Parts: sequence; structure tokens; C-alpha cells
Amino acid sequence: MGKLSRNVLDTTHRPGSREASWPGWRGRAREWELVDSRLRAARVGGGGVLLVEGQPGVGKSRLLDVAAVTAGRWGFRVVRGVADELTQLMPLAPLTSALGEILLPTGDCGVPGPADRRLQLLEQLQEPLEALVAHGPVLLTLDDLQWTDHLTLLAVRSLTVDFASSPLVWMLARTTGGGDMPCLDRAFSTLEREGATRIRLEALDDAAVAEVVADVLGAAPEPDVLALAGIADANPFLLVHLIEKLDREGGFRIADGSARLASARLPSAQAVTRERLEELSRPTRHMLQVAGVLGRSFSVTDLAEMLGESTGDLLPMLEEAMSAGIVGSAGHELAFRHDLLWEAVTESLSTPVRRALHREAGEMLLKRGGSAVPAAAHLIHSAGHGDVHALLALDQAAREVLRSSPQTAADLATRALELTDAADPGWVGRAAIAVDALTAIGRLGEAADLARRALGRAPSALAHRLRCALAYILLLSGRPGDAVSQAEGLLREEDISRDLRDVAEWTVFWGLITLNDIGEGQRRAEAVLADRSGHSDTAVVGALLMLSRCAMIDGRVDDSFRHLDEALQIGNRGAVEAVQRPYTRLLLSHLHRCLCQFDAADLAIRAAEEEIEALGVTVLAAQPALFRARVKLAAARLDDAVAEAEAGMTIADEMGTHGFIRVGLSILAYIAMRRGDINAAVRYIKRYACEPGTAGMLFGSAWERWVEAVIAEGQGDLERAMDILRSTYTDADQQRRTLMTAPLAAVFMTRLALDTRNRAYAQIVVDTADLLAGRNPGYPIFAAAAAHARGLLHADPDDLAFAAANHPQLWERASAAEDLGVVLMKTGASADRERAISSLDQAYDGYQRIGALRGEARVRARLRALGVRRRHWAQSHQEGFGWNSLTDTERAVAELIAQGLTNRQAAARMFLSPHTVSAHLRRIFAKLDIASRAELARIFAEEHPDHDA
Repeated sequence: MGKLSRNVLDTTHRPGSREASWPGWRGRAREWELVDSRLRAARVGGGGVLLVEGQPGVGKSRLLDVAAVTAGRWGFRVVRGVADELTQLMPLAPLTSALGEILLPTGDCGVPGPADRRLQLLEQLQEPLEALVAHGPVLLTLDDLQWTDHLTLLAVRSLTVDFASSPLVWMLARTTGGGDMPCLDRAFSTLEREGATRIRLEALDDAAVAEVVADVLGAAPEPDVLALAGIADANPFLLVHLIEKLDREGGFRIADGSARLASARLPSAQAVTRERLEELSRPTRHMLQVAGVLGRSFSVTDLAEMLGESTGDLLPMLEEAMSAGIVGSAGHELAFRHDLLWEAVTESLSTPVRRALHREAGEMLLKRGGSAVPAAAHLIHSAGHGDVHALLALDQAAREVLRSSPQTAADLATRALELTDAADPGWVGRAAIAVDALTAIGRLGEAADLARRALGRAPSALAHRLRCALAYILLLSGRPGDAVSQAEGLLREEDISRDLRDVAEWTVFWGLITLNDIGEGQRRAEAVLADRSGHSDTAVVGALLMLSRCAMIDGRVDDSFRHLDEALQIGNRGAVEAVQRPYTRLLLSHLHRCLCQFDAADLAIRAAEEEIEALGVTVLAAQPALFRARVKLAAARLDDAVAEAEAGMTIADEMGTHGFIRVGLSILAYIAMRRGDINAAVRYIKRYACEPGTAGMLFGSAWERWVEAVIAEGQGDLERAMDILRSTYTDADQQRRTLMTAPLAAVFMTRLALDTRNRAYAQIVVDTADLLAGRNPGYPIFAAAAAHARGLLHADPDDLAFAAANHPQLWERASAAEDLGVVLMKTGASADRERAISSLDQAYDGYQRIGALRGEARVRARLRALGVRRRHWAQSHQEGFGWNSLTDTERAVAELIAQGLTNRQAAARMFLSPHTVSAHLRRIFAKLDIASRAELARIFAEEHPDHDA
């Protein structure tokens, strides 16, 4: 341990201060080093995450105490939160105790696809944290996370990423050994992979035990005294209290600076704890038993009400318990000083008595009115099968938290279902709440199974709602055909409500869009638009989206835009269901991206992102980042595309929509192919194949099939690539759709057909590309793509030269220039040789700008064949470290952060997601070898001395 650290510990543990002093701390020097180094980094602007875990009694909470005292002395602002067994149903309870009250949305919209407000809550948490770190380094500790709620874990995972470059140190602590905690285990493992330091507090070793005993007794322990560690399982808490008890009872002989046992008869550590409680008066013990039912920490007011006493009447008992070190002050409440004391108190109650006290506590809280969630925490421990009163409270609590913490709502609703008699008419209503909650957290299979079970028992109105929910679940699950069938069956019912009819009609349209069932979709859409007065705005917008898709597949871009513009106008009136509104802007961005109108695509994605957050359509939360990744990829900004794809995958994982991780993996695989890293591409595709979901999920099918074909071709398996795309060659609609949505597809499919001796297929592709160019003269990308494919088929230098000069995509221009060089090389003419070299140089420069290493290598080989050498390291890569190693986007991010903007503000300026800005900052810090925004601002000022900040 460093000198300063030892001094800090010495001054922290001043004699006579029980709050700041604990002899058992002496065995934790190694662990303190890790905390100390993280705090030191934060003093100069860094931050980070510390994960503290261990069995009960090993000093977890004390480590947080010492860190808080030390950080406070070093000028940190310290905020502390703690979870509790009886607050784990309350969304964000630990963060609320640290940062102040967070406004939690409540209510039930009554239709499928409930407004999920988790994104808004994460946004709310940003502001208090940004305000804290704006004034200097901050230590935020959250203790006992084994009791935390799912929304807190989501918030911690998201916020630690967003504030990774801020002077904010997180200390997240949990007690282990209490059973399975898969969500918490997963969260800790994820944080550790992202750079968090894990501190495992083990039982004290022999040297540490000797140090602890010497601290307590003021004398060096002899071997018989050290044997006490075995009795206490080397648990610091038990060890200290065992030594203190024996010392009070004269159990040691101290002479010449050494301590020996006075008797060979020793009590067990557990007996010491029990005896400590038995030393209290009977009224105080009874008071503590009731307090223990209220939780590890408890309100004195609640305790008084439970006991039917005034606070004044409790004072003698409270003072006795505090003097004995059983409870102590914890902000506005009291708390047991240690989990072992709390457990010893509660375990002294028989199960029937404990359940009865929980029931009384729950009823007490319900009578006060307000939220049912605190009461539910007690009732869930006391309710028996068919307990109507408790079940109604659990129902109310589930509805309350459905919008803010659907995982908690799912837990409450499923528990209520377990306690409900099979004949209880309330079972179906509870099932409906559970279906909504399970859908929101991505447990789609369970939600669908429960919805089907409930359908057979539901009255008409509720059955309609469940069928609508089931259709929506099937759509999200990548089963659009089943979703359409379910929704169509619902639409045939005469007594369906207007709201549910709207959602069902939209589900049919979106299912048909996903299925690319153009004929049926167009027929239904035209019927709706012919009778607008008989349909809602939701149905009309669904029809317009369908017709926009039909027009796009037919190659009529202007008509596609016209339908989308009308859909936007209707949606802006606010009469469209929330679950539908973001899709219009996402489709608009998709169309702009296909036309290489990148700025317009970014604007549409940004608007969709704002709608998704504002309307609570969290099931689409990952989509903006994934759409943006495709835009950056098309713009040849590969680093940005990677960052966005990874951000989308992270959001999908956080929000439970795991099927969309497939889309992110397919994007990363394609980028790896662009860069020439075939092995990485294959690894991504293998992961992709193992992820849940299907290629029919929303926008994924055509793109993912295209990526698989590109990778197969890159591996040299041309026949497999042809098999993947064969239906695209033979189906006119599929072919037009592919050439519209993947501008590089025309030349790829032409080349693949030629390489596999399918010239007829190549001719079909060229004819389709020419058709699209003729239908869309106002969009030059089609003419350039057609010229490239035609030039490749006919070895026409003029067509290839046109594509190399006019295609809006950097990759395609480089590819066309390469193909032109190859054609010119074959003529043997001297003039053509010079043109070939010039064209290949253009291709080489283009691939180099993109970072397409495979393309660079291929063109270098072609130039060597012409007697021209290009050194592959000459300007082919950016520097690895330092300011010049930053990409253009990283420099733009650095400038905004250096100006003092938050990640979220920088993201808004740059049309990126905050997750992406965080990813860029991590790379910037690594390249510049810095750990703080302050250092980044200094470096930026040095690089731009004339910059007006």
C-alpha cells in the first residue's frame, strides 16, 4: 500500500468513531489499492467502475464507507444509494435514494405495444448526473445490489457507458452466496468486459487475521487466539464481534504485548450474534423483530404504526438497540448495522409469524393510499393461494410499474397468476398484464404462449385485446405471416373496438410489407384509401406505407416519396397510434439511404429516434442506431458504421429485443468484408446464426440474405453465393427490391453470374438496372449502377468510366475504376495501358480512403502486373496513436467535448446516438492515452490554438 493510502486509512479510522472505524478493515490493503488508484484517476478527470462483491460479513459495505470518507476529503462529491429486499420491486430505488426522486410514469393504455418509458427514465437520470460531474469528481456508491430492481441494472449499464469519459467513479457492491442472480451476474460480467475493475472480498488470510486481532486487543495474538478465525470462517464482521465479546468477558490473557486465550472453551460465532441480541431487553428484541420485517432499513414512523406505539414510546428501545450497535442512523431512516444482524433477527421469527407481520405491513401501506408497490413487496411474501385482497394489490402494483419497469411488472403479474385459482375470473386480466410486460422485455415466446392460454377463457372484449397483442408479438418475433392471419381473424369480429381495429389493420399492413406481399398489400391499401372516411388515420397511414413500399419495389421512387410524405402529414396530426408513428420516418430514412441522400437519411432517423423515446415505443429503441449504421456504411464511414452497429446491438440487448442483434451482426460482418477481414466476417455470421429471431424481423430479410451471399463469394464459394441469391435472379420483384435497396447489388450480381457462367442471369440483372435507371432519371445513382453492371457485362470502357466518375458511393466509384483498369489492361494498346494505370490508381486511392484493405491488395497486384509498384504501407493507414490517428468523426466528437458539451448534446449535434459518442470517446481516449475530458480539452487547444471556443 502506498504511503498516502496508509495515511488516509489511519486518519479515517480514528479512535472513538464507530462510524468511520472498524478494526476488520485492516485486512483489506490489497483491495484498497484498487479503489485508491481509481479515485486518484478521477481526481484529474478520469472515472470508471468498481465492482465489489463477497460473502456476508467480509467488509463490502465498509469498503464503500472508507472510499466515501476518503473521496470526500479529496474534494469529491459523494452520493450513496442502497438496495433492500423490500424495495427491489420499486423501479430505480437505489438510484432514487442516491440522486433524488425520479418521476415514474404509470397507467395502462389498454392496447398492445404498451408505451414503455424506460428510455425516458434513462434520459431523466442524465440531468442530475451531468449536473454533479460538471462541478468536479463524483463518487457514486450503490450497495446491496443483490436486492436491486431490473430497471436499476439497465440504468447502471447504460449510464456507465454514457459517463465513461466523465470524472465519475461508480462503486457497485453486492453480497454473493444468496442463490442464483443471473441478471446481476450478467450485468457485472458485461461491465467487467467493458473495463470495470472487479474486487472480490475473500475470507481474511492468516496475516490479515493477526492484524485484525491486534487492532482489537492491542496485542500480538498467539496461535490459540488466531484459531478463532476458523470459528468465524475468517469473516471480519464475525471475527471482530467474537473477539470483542470474549474480551469483555475476560476471555484473553494479555502480557508482554501478547494475547492468549484464558480458556479452551469457545462459543460459535453464530452463538455470539444470538447472545448479543439476547442481551437486549425483551421489548427491544420484539421491536427489532418487527423492524426486521420492514427491511434492512426502516422508517421509525412505519415501525411505530406497526407496533401501535408513539415514536416517543419507542425511544428507550431504539436507544438500547443503537447503543448495542444493532441498528444505526441511515439518512432519514434507521438500518441494521449488518446483514448478519438483520438475518439473525428475522430468523428468530417463525414462518407463520413472519408472514402475518408482512401481511400487516402490506395492509398498513395500502391504507395510506398512493403507490401499491411498497405494499406489494410485503404482500408477495405473505399472500396465499386465492388471497383476493393481496392479488388485487399485486395487480395494481403491476399496472403501476408496467411503463417504467416492465420486468418488475412481469414478475408481479406472473407471481399473481401463480397465486390465482384456476376458476378465478381475474386470471385472464392478470394474464393480459403479464402478456404486455413480457412483450416489452422481449420474452416474446412466453408472452405468446400465455396469450394463447388466456384466449380460451377471456370474455369478448378482453379476447380481442389478447388477439391483437398476439398478432403484435408474432410480428415482432419475425413471423409476419402468422401475425397477418391473427390480425385478419380479429378484423372479422363485429364487436372489435376502434383502437384495436386500428392496431390490427396496421399489423396486417406491416406484416405484408415485411412479407413483401406486394399484390395483396396493394389491393388492401387501395381499398382503404378508396374509403378513407370508413377507416382511421392509423389504417390510412398503414395503407400509405404499403403503397410506398410497392412503389419502391416497382422502382418508382417519386411515388414512394409521395406516399411517405402524405403518411408523415397524417402522423403529425397525432391521430395515429404511437406504436406506428416511428415506422414512417424509418422507412423514409431507408429510402433516402438507398438514394445516397445521407443528410436527409440522418434527419429522418433522428426524428424517428425522438418519436421512439417520446412515445415509449421501446421495442424499436435499437432501430435508429442500426439504420444509422447502414447510412454510415453507404457513406463509406466504416468506423462510424461499426460504432452505430455496436450501439444498436447494446441497446437491443439492454431492452430485451435480442432479435435485432442479428441485424447488427450482419452489418459488422459486411464491414469486415469491406475491410478484407474475411475471418472476422465469418465469426460475425456464426454469431448471427446463433441469435434468436428470424430474417423476417422488420427490415432485415433482403439485407441479411445479401450479406450472406457477399461473404460466401468472399470465401470463394461462388456456388453457395449463387444458391443464396438464385431466387433474386429469377423473381422480378425480388430483383428490383434488391437492386433498389442495395445499390452495389447490380454489379455484384452481374459479376457473380459471369463468374459462375450464368451470362443469362447477368443479362437479366443489367436489364433490371436499366429499367430502374429509366424510371428514375432524377436519381443519378441508378444510371451509374446500371452503367457499371452494363460495362462489366459487355467489357465497355465508356460505361465503366461513367460509373467511376458519377456513382455517389466511394466504394462503387473505386470498384468501377478497378473494373475499367482491368478492361483496359487486356487491350494491349500503349495508350490503354496508361489509362489502365490511371484508373487503377483511382481505384487504389478510393479503397485506401475507405479502409478497404482487400481492395487495396487486389489493385496493388494488378498494378504490379503492369510494372507499377505501390508500397502498401505508404500512406495506406492512419497513425496508430496521437491526434493524427483520429478519424474525421472522432475529431468532430473531440471538438464538441472539448467545448464542454455532454455526450447527449454532442450526439444531437452530429446526428449520432449517445452510445455512439461514448464509443468514439473511448477510442479517442485510447489513441491519445488520456483519461479525462480536461486532458482532451487541453490537447484540442494545443492542436487548434486559433480555435474560438
